[in-house]
Amino acid sequence: MTPLPPTGAIPARSAREARHVAIACFLGWMLDACDFFVVLFTLDNVARSYAASIEAVLLAPTLTLISRPVGAYLFGRAADRYGRRPILIAAILSYSLVELLSALAPTLGLFLFLRLLFGVALGGEWGVGTALTMESVPPRWRGMTSGLLQAGYPAGYLLASLLFLLLPVLGWRGLFVLSASSGLSAIYIVLFVKESPEWLARHRVAAGGPGRNRGPAGAPILPVLKRHRALVLYAVCLMTAFNVFSHGSQDLYPKIFLALQRHLPHPTVTLIVVLYNLAAIAGGLCFGMLSERIGRRRAIALAALLALPLLPLWALPESAAWIAVGAMLIQFCIQGAWGVVPAYLNELSPADIRATFPGVAYQCGNLLAAGSSLIQNGIAARMGGNLAPALMLVVGSAGGAIVLLTMLAGGAHRSQLGAQPAER
Repeated sequence: MTPLPPTGAIPARSAREARHVAIACFLGWMLDACDFFVVLFTLDNVARSYAASIEAVLLAPTLTLISRPVGAYLFGRAADRYGRRPILIAAILSYSLVELLSALAPTLGLFLFLRLLFGVALGGEWGVGTALTMESVPPRWRGMTSGLLQAGYPAGYLLASLLFLLLPVLGWRGLFVLSASSGLSAIYIVLFVKESPEWLARHRVAAGGPGRNRGPAGAPILPVLKRHRALVLYAVCLMTAFNVFSHGSQDLYPKIFLALQRHLPHPTVTLIVVLYNLAAIAGGLCFGMLSERIGRRRAIALAALLALPLLPLWALPESAAWIAVGAMLIQFCIQGAWGVVPAYLNELSPADIRATFPGVAYQCGNLLAAGSSLIQNGIAARMGGNLAPALMLVVGSAGGAIVLLTMLAGGAHRSQLGAQPAER
């Protein structure tokens, strides 16, 4: 059997093709996040439509989070076997279809079931998209592209905020129909995006030639995970800390902290949210590019470390202006650290499960971090209802854990994705 050629032997993609891949995967993640946030913005409207309590409708985002690891595994394994490009298209079409069906759901029970299915597609998109992107762009672009890809999340938040302005005209069902048009991004992938050259090379070798259809994921996944069990444990722990870092700074901050505790008017809260999401996009791009110069681990640790002294400025001021400054600075750092994650996880991943490993690690971490808001509420209740110390404690602990994990555990910054990661 012909030996596997190194990644460097694969003909380089043109700059135009690499840009198409990066744009397509950014759009996929941005529109995916937008569809998720539309639900959060319309919880009370959905509840009134079904004559249900908000608490009952809150099951929708919870079910979405629970099912994300399932999607990361199913879509990731399919992408490792059949290719990144067709499975990414399938994931985008799946979440768009579920979003459309959610708008038409006649009962709350069916609506909740559809949100469970939405989580499967949501979990599948990120891992497959990052694998396709990191394997397709030139190595020197990987840090910047990683930041761009992860910037899709706050960009989706902003897009959902803009769509929410149309609620009085369209109603919540109309917003869901409009956000379901995200499936049109699949057309862009069909027309302009090619398959990952790394996957194609491995497929040809594993199949014994172009005439057979057996892909490189023919081997069972469990032996691969067992061989890299320390890496799996490290990645899940790291992504748990990352998700607490992000969700702990965002989930309760706008509505509970700014609106109810700081008594800021709705337009002011909206402006602050827009500003800190713009800062988050900038942070992801800046630290993603910086990681090309100083390495992934150092860039992540630096961003997380810079966030720690900003915690008092973020949570303690009474002035709206200083709150906005603190929120922008801390989200610049938090999402700056996140901007390195797609490249870092893909460079750590075993090559034959690269579409599965990053997504499953990310979504399992997200699942384990799902109780961060409850922890913050519990701490606040013990402090007379003051949420500020709880915000600082939880986010600060997660940031410190990220610094320790990235600097102590190690991990290679590899230009050649075909190589196996170092054992730790």
